[in-house]
Amino acid sequence: MPRALWSGASGMRAQQTNVDVIANNIANVNTTGFKRQRVEFQDLFYDIAKLPGSTAGNQGRTPTGTQIGNGVEISGTPRIFTPGNMELTGVQTNMAIEGSGFFQVTLPDGNLAYTRAGDFVPDANGDLVTPDGYYLEPRITIPENTTALSVGPTGQVVAMVDGQENNLGQVNLATFRNPAGLIGIGRNLFQESPASGPPQQGNPTDIGFGTLRGGALEKSNVEAVTELVNLIVAQRAYEMNTKSIKTTDQMMQTANDIVR
Repeated sequence: MPRALWSGASGMRAQQTNVDVIANNIANVNTTGFKRQRVEFQDLFYDIAKLPGSTAGNQGRTPTGTQIGNGVEISGTPRIFTPGNMELTGVQTNMAIEGSGFFQVTLPDGNLAYTRAGDFVPDANGDLVTPDGYYLEPRITIPENTTALSVGPTGQVVAMVDGQENNLGQVNLATFRNPAGLIGIGRNLFQESPASGPPQQGNPTDIGFGTLRGGALEKSNVEAVTELVNLIVAQRAYEMNTKSIKTTDQMMQTANDIVR
């Protein structure tokens, strides 16, 4: 069976995955704190009919040899952690990170998850939670009689209660050596993995950590125009792979016709 058939099929599979990733990026163009992904490709093994540098009788060695590839596969879908634009919301409990770092939230099973989405709101008890009800870690509780709230660049949360300023606590951040290695679990959340390494915790404005902006949210870093261009390129690559399969099929048909 001609290897071009399998090479073309592998290219179609790879480009389908590429389109899947691009479609997910586009779907999350308005998702708070979303970080786009891209697809990385690598070639498959080679059939080596003649090694480079093999002897050619008494005339020296072959300069290139003969190596025929067998297609392509996906090597990874890394997440790109470039910053998104800031949007002022006017919601006092909203926060955005300018620079490196992740907010920490506690999952129902007690484990920590990490997010760039700072769309926190108080629950019925005044505790700051995500839209899914996961507590910000460390937990911060807003008193009932709070008339104003501010989040400073260093992560200090201060509330005006009965005409007096109360320090409600400190927002901590976490960083990772390889944030692209984090596991996306949905709901704008990530969990650590052996690839990401353990979290390093610190306060905003510490060395290696970003600063906080209260009353704002970080938007998605997806650029719709770029994704649409990538979508066109992926579609054309998919079509070209189908052409290679069709051409191989026509060549096989021609060979069959000769036998007849």
